[in-house]
Amino acid sequence: MYDALLLLSFGGPEGPDDVMPFLVNVLRGLNVPRERMLEVAEHYQHFGGVSPINEQNRALITALRKELDYHGCRLPIYWGNRNWYPLLTDTLQEMADNGVQRALAIFTSAFSSYSGCRQYRENIIAAQETVGRNAPQVDKLRVFFNHPGYIETMADRLRASLSEIPAERHGSTRVIFTAHSIPLGMANNCAYVEQLSECCRLIGEMIGWPEWGLVYQSRSGPPQQPWLEPDICDELRRLKQETETTDVVIVPVGFISDHMEVLFDLDTEAQQVGDEIGLNVVRAKT
Repeated sequence: MYDALLLLSFGGPEGPDDVMPFLVNVLRGLNVPRERMLEVAEHYQHFGGVSPINEQNRALITALRKELDYHGCRLPIYWGNRNWYPLLTDTLQEMADNGVQRALAIFTSAFSSYSGCRQYRENIIAAQETVGRNAPQVDKLRVFFNHPGYIETMADRLRASLSEIPAERHGSTRVIFTAHSIPLGMANNCAYVEQLSECCRLIGEMIGWPEWGLVYQSRSGPPQQPWLEPDICDELRRLKQETETTDVVIVPVGFISDHMEVLFDLDTEAQQVGDEIGLNVVRAKT
């Protein structure tokens, strides 16, 4: 039924000169203060202006190629991004030039939301319209927030992180799952929070850890616009003030790879908060 696979992702800068043009693409049409854009630009420059997401997608394609070859599936794999090269429109044009008629798309987002699902569908439609009558049909794999492979992998990462904490302190250890915050208006019109909660429940059940929390990170909208809360840094401070928590394991369940929102917002900012208030913070690798 299909003659190609399409990996569709967010994209990220691969050098200092890419950062501002990339962020302009990301924030086009959004009501985000320029001060916030400049702040986020500094996050990227902190890592040399390079987001790890593109290299991680290359590694994913390599792994997919190996897996498909093992099963005798010779479908070509194409890759297109929403916000940076290779851009989706260019990829669909390449697919059309190569005679691809029907492709199966893999989105690098496990959950349903406007930016994590519907916007990618809109991106596909816009790219198809640009390419014209020869543009391939593109079908999408389902969101995989509750797929056993995803749950098992995240559970393994959580177990590994818990093993870094002495067993005698597990009674005062909290597990906190994080995901990218989104505006409440968006959250109220999709299954994002419901799917996140179900994913966390399944992971907690798999490792026998029924007590957990779900918090958010990386909000970018104006202060007057309500977004999903609590923020991870606020939650760390609350735990220190109101509980006898000694250790916190942060599981970035809303992210399938360690890209910028994980590296800066968790490994830098959340870790700094933990150090300042005397909490041992361990971040599960994705």
